[in-house]
Amino acid sequence: MEKIKLEIVGLSYSQTQSGAYALVLSEVEGNRRLPIIIGGFEAQAIAIELEKMVPTRPLTHDLFKNFATTFNIEVKEVVIYKLVEGIFYSKLVCEQNGETTEIDARTSDAIAIGVRFNCPVYTFESILSSAGILLDQSSLDEEDLLAEAIEEEPPADTLESVSAEDLENQLNQAIEDEDYELASKIRDEIKRRST
Repeated sequence: MEKIKLEIVGLSYSQTQSGAYALVLSEVEGNRRLPIIIGGFEAQAIAIELEKMVPTRPLTHDLFKNFATTFNIEVKEVVIYKLVEGIFYSKLVCEQNGETTEIDARTSDAIAIGVRFNCPVYTFESILSSAGILLDQSSLDEEDLLAEAIEEEPPADTLESVSAEDLENQLNQAIEDEDYELASKIRDEIKRRST
């Protein structure tokens, strides 16, 4: 299977899950985005590295990088390889003395470590087609690195009473507002109706 390269385009606070964030990844050569719900600690670890802030003491992911570097282990890439019941599975592809090893990791931890090694993030078409959100061309020109989006969203049970046409309109509006968590819920409702 051919891997699809992703890049981090934002972190948004989750209104529905206390202390959670949506990490938004975008395919480099396309217009789909992949929102992934992560914990606050991991979101902070990713944001600190992306913003090049230096904490007074090393965070857990910094410790991992220091440990790996000390023993000549290089993280070469992060691969999001599976999606089961809304849970993303990832691995770190590491290299030491010419030998490659894959290490299973939570996606949030894998990306927090990956940004410290400045390594690429990949996924597969099957994951993007089932969990990705397609953006229209006009919304691709926005400046959205680490956008902080706090939006009120309708509860999931009210989506069931919305017409298919209104769902499409709400989906487009959620994408335009960069509310990827809401967009993924609307997308799931549209898919549920089509099955």
